Amino acid sequence: MKAALIQHSYSGAYTSMRRKTHEAILAAAREGAELILLQELHQSEYFCQCEDPRYFDYASTFEEDMAYWSDVARRAGAVLVTSLFEPRAPGLYHNTAVVFERDGSVAGRYRKMHIPDDPGFYEKFYFTPGDLGFEPIDTSVGRLGVLVCWDQWYPEAARIMTLKGAEVLIYPTAIGYLECPKHRRDELCEKENTPEERRKMLEAWLAVQRGHAVANGVPVLAVNRVGIEPDPSGILEGIRFWGHSFAFGPQGETLAMAAEEEETLLVDLDLKAGAQVRKIWPFLRDRRIESYACLLERYCDGTGLKPF
Repeated sequence: MKAALIQHSYSGAYTSMRRKTHEAILAAAREGAELILLQELHQSEYFCQCEDPRYFDYASTFEEDMAYWSDVARRAGAVLVTSLFEPRAPGLYHNTAVVFERDGSVAGRYRKMHIPDDPGFYEKFYFTPGDLGFEPIDTSVGRLGVLVCWDQWYPEAARIMTLKGAEVLIYPTAIGYLECPKHRRDELCEKENTPEERRKMLEAWLAVQRGHAVANGVPVLAVNRVGIEPDPSGILEGIRFWGHSFAFGPQGETLAMAAEEEETLLVDLDLKAGAQVRKIWPFLRDRRIESYACLLERYCDGTGLKPF
């Protein structure tokens, strides 16, 4: 199977971003892509850099967006993984990955479970943690373990998806470097943004997901944003999204990796390779499940509430 990871910068407007992404999807399909992945919140800027109620209006187009990307998937004849802002009720919204089949039907959806709240990434203001669980989505190209961005740091999410039969783990993503604010050119800020510190951040991001591939014996695909997006509030300078979308194989091998620029990354995937790897590295067989109850506690010091 050929997969396409569409790594884009924000074009400045909802309509132009849609058009740009639409064209890239059709181009990838012409190159033979059967599975096409879009980055986190791909229709807009990454608005979570600040807390502003006006951005909830972005969720008002959700039903229209569903119809639009359904039609794009049908036109492309490919399974399409999107990332949309889903409203459920006033004050209740989700960061939701919707997967469309090649005929445009909805194969399934995943609501982001782990929600960050850090400088420049104020997602808890906008998104409620998902309530659909870690459930793989069955499609014509395979069983997809779709997660979203901050989920990629949690081995529990990757493991549960794998234990439920996911053949590949997929992470639509928005991650990058915080730029030093103009009013804060102090020594600490500059130290946090040295080339060495930035390299450490990028390598940590790659390493933890490579670990998911190895520990679970499945390919891992992540598609990230790229480009500089200013903070609308002006408090921060903005985020330089680092790109580097990638595909790792089930032994952690690099199948493909993008640079820090706009790119459609095409990669050939063998979803059967993981089954062979697991015969050699049977990590799932050797799990000591009788000893893992502590994982259901916040911290394993014996003082917390026990799970029901």
